[in-house]
Amino acid sequence: MCLAALSALLAALAPANAFTYVNSGRATCSHQHRTHRVANSQQLSMTKTTLTDETTWRLRLLLNDLTTAQGQKLNGQLFVIEGSFIEEEGYEPPQGIFQPSKDVSRTEDDIISLEISKSRWTLSEDPNDKKDGLWIWGLFKEPLYPFMLLQLETKEFKLSSSQNSERNDANNSTDSIPPLKLYAQISHIRNENVGVELKTANLNVRVLERVQLPGASVDLYEEEKVGQVSFQPL
Repeated sequence: MCLAALSALLAALAPANAFTYVNSGRATCSHQHRTHRVANSQQLSMTKTTLTDETTWRLRLLLNDLTTAQGQKLNGQLFVIEGSFIEEEGYEPPQGIFQPSKDVSRTEDDIISLEISKSRWTLSEDPNDKKDGLWIWGLFKEPLYPFMLLQLETKEFKLSSSQNSERNDANNSTDSIPPLKLYAQISHIRNENVGVELKTANLNVRVLERVQLPGASVDLYEEEKVGQVSFQPL
């Protein structure tokens, strides 16, 4: 009887919000965990690579078997270009220009950069497969374009005296790489975790061949490999 009375007295003296406080603490902790997860998710989405000015890309152009203005062969010359892929609104498939950065970041020694005069990129299905794409039937949340078709036009590049000497330039005059029109068909992937991925691809130039026919001539273009281009998001 005394024990029952003592228990009732202790229950009456206990703070009314004792258990409420514990539950509130647990709820607050759970809320903090949810907020932390949401913040991490937002941060991950913000760091995804894109084809917009939010992502800077480093393009490495390794040129081989290229002829200079004075007829010298250029082999194994690496050029670096940094910039962003800017999409132009109102086009389907998505397309736009490559906007070079003003300065290439000097994270490596002896970086040589080509100056871009004109550029164009277009997302594409297989350009050699002319059948209708599956995306037009609304089978996917967004169109699937497994390729990017990239065209870069460069300005004339003056070779340094050391580069001339490496190529045995006998007349000691300044040699140069003439303006180029470079083409590449690049594998384009949309990764849910990291965003856009662009794979290493061949760099080509288009060689003009004029075919003479009876009473007319036809210009034919054939692509010739001159190197490779690789892509690194910064």
